[in-house]
Amino acid sequence: MTALRIVSLVPSLTELVFAFGRGDWLAGRTRFCSEPADAVSGVPIVGGTKNPVIARIVNAAPDLVIANREENRKEDIDALEAAGLRVLVTDPNSVAEAIAMITELGALLDAADAASALAAEIERSLASVVRRSKPPGVFVAVWSDPLMGLGGNAYGHDLIERCGARNVLREQSRYPQLTMEELRALEPDLILLPDEPFPFAQKHVPAFSGIALAVVVDGKLTWWYGPRMPEAIRTLSQLFATTVGRG
Repeated sequence: MTALRIVSLVPSLTELVFAFGRGDWLAGRTRFCSEPADAVSGVPIVGGTKNPVIARIVNAAPDLVIANREENRKEDIDALEAAGLRVLVTDPNSVAEAIAMITELGALLDAADAASALAAEIERSLASVVRRSKPPGVFVAVWSDPLMGLGGNAYGHDLIERCGARNVLREQSRYPQLTMEELRALEPDLILLPDEPFPFAQKHVPAFSGIALAVVVDGKLTWWYGPRMPEAIRTLSQLFATTVGRG
């Protein structure tokens, strides 16, 4: 297959392109595309995920632009398509959909074997998860002020439940806003504070520790799909397995 010129507007998918051995095909990335750290610096920056420079992307003359329905703005995707560019808009909202997306992108980049190997590793990681009759209730913070959490119908929700936990906001859609009092009433057993998109850190733990055990985690484990998924499944499932539920 002839090499394609690719612009990626999704950090986790930029990493996936490298995992497929196609990093040299990248003609552009966002400034948030930081992985793999030892290789991505050589790829030109075309702006941010929410404010890409359309002219810069068009001038890169890509054969394919990789975008995401949640990560990127519709008006930017429309502008790229109006300029005659081919845009692959990804939208995985579950682990299964993320695996399907990996397979689809692998086929497009002539990397079907690498995609199949990654998909198989993800499935093996899922198969090793120990499930309990009463899984621990977990709250995943998304933002600080206002406080927002991970609801249902999202990739992160399906990930934590496939890893052996119960999302305490599973009945609410996407990323609901709530108060600390409402969080307390949900009685979570564990509170995860990912360091992205909001940069939660140890200084934020005391505000939550009166409600439940609060742990700062690498946001790439909860939000990034692609080559990090096997590690994310192993790490989160081990964390949940050691969490004592209230039920």
